[in-house]
Amino acid sequence: MTDAANASFKPRIFSGIQPSGGLTLGNYLGALKRFVEKQDEGIETIYCLVDLHAITVWQDPERLRAQTREAAAAFIAAGIDPTRSILFNQSQVSAHAELAWILNCVARIGWMYRMTQFKDKTAGKNAENSSLGLLAYPSLMAADILLYHATMVPVGEDQKQHLELTRDIAAKFNHDYKVDFFPITEPLIEGAATRVMSLRDGTKKMSKSDPSDASRINLTDDADAIAQKIRKARTDAEPLPETLAELKDRPEARNLVNIYAALAGEAPEAVLERFAGHGFGAFKPALAELAVATLAPISGEMKRLMADPAEIDRTLGEGAERADAIAQPILAQTLDIVGMIRSRAD
Repeated sequence: MTDAANASFKPRIFSGIQPSGGLTLGNYLGALKRFVEKQDEGIETIYCLVDLHAITVWQDPERLRAQTREAAAAFIAAGIDPTRSILFNQSQVSAHAELAWILNCVARIGWMYRMTQFKDKTAGKNAENSSLGLLAYPSLMAADILLYHATMVPVGEDQKQHLELTRDIAAKFNHDYKVDFFPITEPLIEGAATRVMSLRDGTKKMSKSDPSDASRINLTDDADAIAQKIRKARTDAEPLPETLAELKDRPEARNLVNIYAALAGEAPEAVLERFAGHGFGAFKPALAELAVATLAPISGEMKRLMADPAEIDRTLGEGAERADAIAQPILAQTLDIVGMIRSRAD
């Protein structure tokens, strides 16, 4: 099936985030901000907290529950409206695991071993001691997407390989069963800061797992913490140049310019046009003011939402019901295609 054949599918966006720790500025600029923008474009949007993915490595059960609620609060505080988008946690829709098994039988083991994320997570370790779930993670990700016949997935550069695998699995399923059933999902890669880097090392991605809290801005940080981290962010002694090309060998400077551009909704070139010739003594306060104005209201709303976990659970439950209503017919058709006998009593 060609990409043009996706025209026969309803336009639908799906994306998910692991609830395996506090979300950061990188998650906001690379994902949440764009999720809100897509919600406002009138396309059906489905956003999932992928807790089944989280347990591919061991998680403390109570901490996982708390992190899932925190992630849900971040989505809502950032602007996701649970009445306009579908927001739920993956484990409440059993069809994810059911379709994943079928796709496990379509995907090839060699495809899994070639995934760079698996290589990165097992680097320096005995890969055979990793969970089977960690190896099969990309197949479950494919199931997450294809279960809703999603035509588009917002992804960062580091997730492009997994989406390519989803496309390969969909194409192989369609070929093996001689159907045009699953769409060949398109990536959405947009924005100046789809890959936000560490505030302490501009060559490394901003990560919640970095031992230095100063390396990242957490969505739970208050205004003082946000401003202080930006003031202390690593830079160099040179003023900002006039062109992006001149930032090629200045990763920390390029990172801060990208962050400003993404927060302001501007192109990095426009930021340089305004600040060219200025040192970081002038640029950092402007960036800190913009970051506080954008992020402090989100952290405040998250705090309010997390004070009522029962309400978050109710919202996720309602989202799961809506997601399941889309997923079950698609799963049922998949089972029919594969040749499974099912009761028609329903």
